[in-house]
Amino acid sequence: MNEIISIILLGIVEGVTEFLPVSSTGHLILATKLLGYDAARWGAFNVIIQLGAILAIVALYWRTFWAVGMGVIKREPKSLLFVRNLLVAFIPAAVIGLTIHKQIEALLGNAEVVAIALIVGGLAIIAVERLAPKSDIVGVADIPLPKVIGIGFLQCLAMVPGVSRSGATILGALALGVERRTAAEFSFFLAIPTMLGATALELVKNRHEMMSGEGVGLGAIALGFAVSFVVALLVVKWFIGVVTRYGFVPFAVYRIIAGAIALAWLSTL
Repeated sequence: MNEIISIILLGIVEGVTEFLPVSSTGHLILATKLLGYDAARWGAFNVIIQLGAILAIVALYWRTFWAVGMGVIKREPKSLLFVRNLLVAFIPAAVIGLTIHKQIEALLGNAEVVAIALIVGGLAIIAVERLAPKSDIVGVADIPLPKVIGIGFLQCLAMVPGVSRSGATILGALALGVERRTAAEFSFFLAIPTMLGATALELVKNRHEMMSGEGVGLGAIALGFAVSFVVALLVVKWFIGVVTRYGFVPFAVYRIIAGAIALAWLSTL
């Protein structure tokens, strides 16, 4: 029963943090550490349940995806550019992730790295909010190809746990002159191929452990997946409203405070 409660808590953490620029992976690592669980055993669980939150985006934006799909069939330029931008931005993470996945895995159990990255990322958000150029690009399909490539490479910074995939892509887009709401939505959409790829890789690598009971089982993953999906549905619209009205600084402040508290806590262990 205690493990079921922990799975639900981890699912809530994932659903709340996946699309906020605060690092869902980092929060899951800290939560796993706080619960006293083996980071290696729970590593695949922490990655795979992120797909639940990602599917919440499909549910919330299904009209957008439907329109784009119909537009691609009809060869409409806007829809083709939408798909091109997502695929091009996804390629750097796919190539670099496959190349250095062992080094990435080594960092996934390091809570100290997460705490430091939270603080540094918070400071980066404040800097970008103050120094970013005027936003004149509205709409995912309207982002020029060079900027899309730049955002794709910046997403790779999130391979360091605690950096935040959404934070890296959103801040990268803002720094390149993309409007806030468009930057956030591009980050949402880009998460779909990125996390599908990461989940498929984890399932393939850990299939024997999950089936044998050495790792976290499929039942636990399914429960965490479902919880993260429901919670993310509730969080995303709230997040868009906050960003549109207040920007990203509130999340920067949270990151700095959370990172400092985590460092202080870890120093006592």
